[in-house]
Amino acid sequence: MIDPAPESPRDRLSFRQGPRLPDLPRWAPSWPFLICVILPTLLAAVYFLLIASPRYVSEARFIVRQAGQTQPDALGLTLQGVGLSATQTDAFAVHDYMRSRDAVAELDRSLDLSRLLGPPGADIFSRWPRPWESRSREGLHKGYQRFVTVGYDATTGISILRVEAYRPEDARRLAEALLAGGEDLVNRLNARSVADAVTQAERSRDEARERLSDAQARLVAFRNRERFIDPSMVAAEGAGLIGELSATLAGLRAERAQLAAEAPQSPQLPSLDNRIAAYERQISAERAKLAGAATSLVPAVSAYEDLVTERELADRQLSEATAALLAAERDARRQALYLQRIVSPGLADEATRPRRWLSVLIVLIGSLLLYGVGWLLWSGLREHRQQG
Repeated sequence: MIDPAPESPRDRLSFRQGPRLPDLPRWAPSWPFLICVILPTLLAAVYFLLIASPRYVSEARFIVRQAGQTQPDALGLTLQGVGLSATQTDAFAVHDYMRSRDAVAELDRSLDLSRLLGPPGADIFSRWPRPWESRSREGLHKGYQRFVTVGYDATTGISILRVEAYRPEDARRLAEALLAGGEDLVNRLNARSVADAVTQAERSRDEARERLSDAQARLVAFRNRERFIDPSMVAAEGAGLIGELSATLAGLRAERAQLAAEAPQSPQLPSLDNRIAAYERQISAERAKLAGAATSLVPAVSAYEDLVTERELADRQLSEATAALLAAERDARRQALYLQRIVSPGLADEATRPRRWLSVLIVLIGSLLLYGVGWLLWSGLREHRQQG
């Protein structure tokens, strides 16, 4: 019989304390986790917390609308939101200009845009040009897009302009210059719209004015040639004279008839006959002046009336063309666009970009998601190999 080995003090202590638990393995991050999560987060923290240059934001709000345009009601906004309305906003033209190469070229000429976007002392990963960007105009335009943002609120119709710069004064200057450029664009659009609207009306007015001038010139030439102002007035005067002569002739004839009945042998009868004959000749001559002869007033009156009618028509056409021109100009002014500032660019007193801790958190979450997706793919691939 073999005697049991004597218990050691450690065995008696273990027996009193109960069974000993196995040692748990300590967790240690694997190298993929270090590369995919820890390293990017560490680099992001170093850059955003220690290196990234602060940027200041100047924000402005404006609206582009017509003079007689009214804001849509709730139903109109609802229909526009579901695509049932084809209403377009002229603010998008201003938005495109603010992001265009023309705006970049104008800002570079007036404000030295390249210096504002890449001042000395700014970190190389946020300024322009970054190490992988060129210093060409195309590169400046691409870098400019990182500093300027233009948005549109479809509910209120208000446009939002945000400009970032490394100094608050530079941000406000850029925003002011962009708004001024947008106002110039709107003014050019208005000028072109007015020109297109009134060109045809002005052409019609000028043609009517030339027609009236020609009719007036021919009427003046007619009066100088015929040596009287109004043939109709002359004809009326001649007709009045004939009427007076006829009345006098009728009186003489009545007097002769009475005298012949009372005293057939009166010596006054030949005198009355001579007077009656003279009046008859005068009446015939006056009637020949009015009509019947080649030199009568009938052709002159007819030509004069044609000229007067043509002048009146030309004058009426000129009045209508002038009224149409005034209406076209009024409509063009009513449809003119206006860029109205609601909030002017402000001077920031604190740098709001970059959002340092939020940026680090975004890098961490993105790295974790990337690592998780990669780990799931690797686990599935390994399991598939083991099963195969």
